[in-house]
Amino acid sequence: MDKQVPIACVGQVIEGLKWDDKRILNDLKENIERYNISIALAFVDPAISVISELKKVCPNVFIPVSDSSLCNIMFDKLLSVNWFKEKGISQPDFYTTPETFIYPVILKPRGGSASKGIIVCKSIEESPPIDLHAYLVQNYITNHTEYSVDCYVSRNGVVTSVVPRVRLETLGGEVVRSKTVKDGVIIELSKKILSSGDFRGPITIQYIKDNTTGKINVMEINPRLGGGVVTSIGACSGIISMILDESLGNDINPVTDWKDNTIMVRYFNEVIFYADNN
Repeated sequence: MDKQVPIACVGQVIEGLKWDDKRILNDLKENIERYNISIALAFVDPAISVISELKKVCPNVFIPVSDSSLCNIMFDKLLSVNWFKEKGISQPDFYTTPETFIYPVILKPRGGSASKGIIVCKSIEESPPIDLHAYLVQNYITNHTEYSVDCYVSRNGVVTSVVPRVRLETLGGEVVRSKTVKDGVIIELSKKILSSGDFRGPITIQYIKDNTTGKINVMEINPRLGGGVVTSIGACSGIISMILDESLGNDINPVTDWKDNTIMVRYFNEVIFYADNN
């Protein structure tokens, strides 16, 4: 929406439309043809469903993305918890009526992302008047650790990369400190989940571990690269090479020898834009 963004330092920024604009697919297709773009990736949640439809419109462009119906389910938190339930995937308890709430609870907007709009209520007195059809209400696990798992599934459905990382610090919903962790339970659980649906390309699975009971639950699955994927890339997960190789039609092999305890730390850097663009 704006060319004056930091990534302009390393690449060309193309001003586009909002993800819910009815002209979005045509606009993307025109830019792909104009700039001879060969790979398209989603980096934010609203882009996932759009890019899954773009794959049908631009068959000559490499777009590693999951099935569009699965993407739509994962973007809607109420649909996704029911999908998890059908697949027998462990998740925090969720509630459909206020009478069943067991406090504390966490309220998440159905189509929310980057932790925006989330509300934690410790008692019925703290519960705001909301439309339950617009929120997912779950049990809030007070003593917990959050994990994100950066994954890749080949076009043939083979799980080729699974790298768990613990989110050490977040800012505005984005991770700013993260560390890779070779947790065998989370790795095997992730492989099982990825094999239970039509997942393809980069996938980010988010877990929450109850530190009191040791139970690991799935919070959500984002069929895209995660904001902290640079952690696993730095740990030699092979995800970038896999995207490039598949775009060239080459076969890819699973990578399991990535580096454990790799830490990623982000920092602020100023970018200056001049009025004359020089």
